[in-house]
Amino acid sequence: MAAASCLLSEDQFLCSICLMVFTDPVTLPCGHNFCNKCITDHWDINVQCQCPMCKRLYTTRPELWVNTFISEMAAQFRQSVQQEASCSSSEHQAAKPGEVPCDVCTGTKLKALKSCLVCLASYCETHLEPHLTMAGLKRHQLIDPVEDLEGRVCTKHDKLLELFCKSDQMCVCMLCTYSDHKTHDVVPLTEECEGKKAELKETEAEIQQMIQKRRLKLQEIKRSVELSKLNADREIVEGVQVFTALKASVERSQAEFIKTIKEKQRATEIQAEGFIKELEEEISELMKRSTEVEQLSLSKDHLHLIQSFSSLNTAPTTKDWTEISIRSPLYQGTVRRALIQLEETLSKQIKKVFEAELKKIQQYVVDVTFEPYCKLNQSNDNCRCVLSKQGFTSGRFYFEYQVSRRSRWTLGVTTESNMMRRITLSPSNGFWTLSLKRVGGFFASGDPSVCLSLKSQPEKVGVFVDYKEGLIFFYDVDTGTHIYSFTGCSFTDKLYPFFSPCVNDGSFGFWLGISIREPRLILH
Repeated sequence: MAAASCLLSEDQFLCSICLMVFTDPVTLPCGHNFCNKCITDHWDINVQCQCPMCKRLYTTRPELWVNTFISEMAAQFRQSVQQEASCSSSEHQAAKPGEVPCDVCTGTKLKALKSCLVCLASYCETHLEPHLTMAGLKRHQLIDPVEDLEGRVCTKHDKLLELFCKSDQMCVCMLCTYSDHKTHDVVPLTEECEGKKAELKETEAEIQQMIQKRRLKLQEIKRSVELSKLNADREIVEGVQVFTALKASVERSQAEFIKTIKEKQRATEIQAEGFIKELEEEISELMKRSTEVEQLSLSKDHLHLIQSFSSLNTAPTTKDWTEISIRSPLYQGTVRRALIQLEETLSKQIKKVFEAELKKIQQYVVDVTFEPYCKLNQSNDNCRCVLSKQGFTSGRFYFEYQVSRRSRWTLGVTTESNMMRRITLSPSNGFWTLSLKRVGGFFASGDPSVCLSLKSQPEKVGVFVDYKEGLIFFYDVDTGTHIYSFTGCSFTDKLYPFFSPCVNDGSFGFWLGISIREPRLILH
């Protein structure tokens, strides 16, 4: 090691161009030594041939001869270093998979501590020592050990990539600035790196904002799941209460039905028991009289027979049973009356459920503003209509129409694209509507239309739409009853609330002014 250190203490063994130990060293007429390739490349890119050290100018490129003395000394240096590395390799830990090995070690490759961007090699602790002690090697740029150091060298000039061309957005070497990138905007890598670091800070800030937004969204989703679970639990409790009440009502109706049947049967049994008792008493009395008559007929006492004849010859007083009978009670209608009573109870319960459902749905009420639109062709009639300015492509929304004192109307939702032509109202054409016709009653749009049976004409109709689930519900707001539902719809276009009074009498301004109720704004 001492011998190697002595050899390396002299700067004469380092090329002043590449700052590495000489490779094929040559001597110029001025006496300065360089690597053959280094001085040749240097002269190739310069017009004048001069010594890089003393600046001596040569009119013609001098012939280069290898300096055998320096070449031998360099070879001895490399050999001594390799021997020292071989001796000490067993004393240090070998490089593990994934770690950068030393490029100088022979045999077992030790773990590299640093990589040199000038030498393009990685060194273990032993082989790194010259870069820490020699004046020339101290100027080399050391970094944490990395692989693929060849990727840090210009493939064209075999020089370190230490500059950045902003024009072509690529790393270049010093020689590139004299050729392909001569007129380009070139800056040191350190300067460009500072700019990139500033951009990375902005990127990091943006990423942190994105992370924060997603954390908030994560909390929002978790909260939504919690609220959904609370809603589901509440719905289960309310639903169980409803079904429990219905079950109790059915059981009461069943018990009352059975009680009614049994009471009728018991009344029949009581009546029959009375008749049976009377008949048994009369039979007993008649049998007694029959015995007395038989005994009297056999009597040999003529006086006794004559005296008793008048009393025994007359039949005892009995009831006329000719028209008396026991009829089975008439049970027909008992089940029907029980079911009618149960239906009334069920209707009341359904009404309560619909009222609660409508109340929940009304939280999605939106504020809509209507404006006149085109004419439509519905059942061959020209119908004026209005369309809301607001359209919906997601979520849930609810709105109401005041339809009292109107003998004809059509309302619901539609897609604006289908409002551009005369068309028949149907879901296949983008219309989900409810209609009251002057002749024929209520209809839901369909292929064909669905005739509805309503007990009374609604004065106010509520419409609820769940865009994602493909649901449209129509309600009688005043009675809280459900009118009709469109389910399993697949919405892709924007939906607009739609209304038409189905008149063609020129009263457009009248019905536009008073027939549309504009609800409060609560968007979800």
